[in-house]
Amino acid sequence: MRSIVCERPNVFKMTKEKAPSIRPGEALVRIKRIGICGTDLHAYKGNQPFFSYPRVLGHELSGVIEEVEHNPEGLQAGDRVAIIPYLSCGNCHACRNGKTNCCTKVNVLGVHIDGGMRELVAVPTKQLMKTTSLSYDEAALIEPLAIGAHAVNRAKPRRNEQVLVIGAGPIGLGVMLFAKEQGARVIAMDVNEERLEFCQQWAKVDAVVHALDNPLSELNDRLNDELPTIVFDATGNNDSMTEAFNYVAHGGKLVYVGLVNGMIQFDDPEFHKREMTLMASRNATKEDFNYVIQVLETGSIQLDSYITHRCSFREMVEQFDSWLLPESKVIKVVVEL
Repeated sequence: MRSIVCERPNVFKMTKEKAPSIRPGEALVRIKRIGICGTDLHAYKGNQPFFSYPRVLGHELSGVIEEVEHNPEGLQAGDRVAIIPYLSCGNCHACRNGKTNCCTKVNVLGVHIDGGMRELVAVPTKQLMKTTSLSYDEAALIEPLAIGAHAVNRAKPRRNEQVLVIGAGPIGLGVMLFAKEQGARVIAMDVNEERLEFCQQWAKVDAVVHALDNPLSELNDRLNDELPTIVFDATGNNDSMTEAFNYVAHGGKLVYVGLVNGMIQFDDPEFHKREMTLMASRNATKEDFNYVIQVLETGSIQLDSYITHRCSFREMVEQFDSWLLPESKVIKVVVEL
């Protein structure tokens, strides 16, 4: 079978290897779609934490089961599935308390261990979600949408609560979408005017703020000299994540959805003065996946415009560098097998 390996930063290689055989509790899945996300881009450029090379990337995955033994999930050969890429130990304190997304020994496909940029992958059946009613495109994008859903669930916005989402990339867009789903009033902030327009069209945000145009003053003007009570930062940018402290109302919450490979510093008196709650949001749980599937099944999320680029598996190595260029205007890339 064919695999694409990131041998070292900035180097992909198409290889051939023996198809995996399944062990007890696993299924053999033929990959049909691979979503490309910021983690893949950062890993390719050598900027991804928790990472070593060589590595087969790919964790936004959908496919069809080719081989599986009898299993508690009732999965059968021929079932369409999405893959939950976070392999948890099931025994640590986090796992015992239902927080498998931040298991102390978590292995994420395509990050800590080899992922799904290959034709076939062996996966524990407990990591598979049946997606009979969804397309392969939709099933592959459950994972990034679930990250947004998980972040919103962490913050628990109330109906009509003022929420600011910084960063209009794929994850930030998912945060906006599910914050709106919960009834919040959502303001989108980004440095890119076209992305802000997309936030209004696709995520139906209530307002937009340009991050380079005195955003603090703009927020105060829009909210009558108040600030959002929940701020999500989905940029993965150190400067943005530091500046985000200034946008949170007294008594409010700041949720870091994006991850930066470095230190974040903040002014402690300002932090204490606001009695701010600082939260991290990592990965997603099976419950988040189920929730996203339920929302997708209603047809309320249209992914056609969210997917801006697509290519075949054999073309990916050649095209990957172009997706890093701002002029490509990439939101989401889907690779087809």
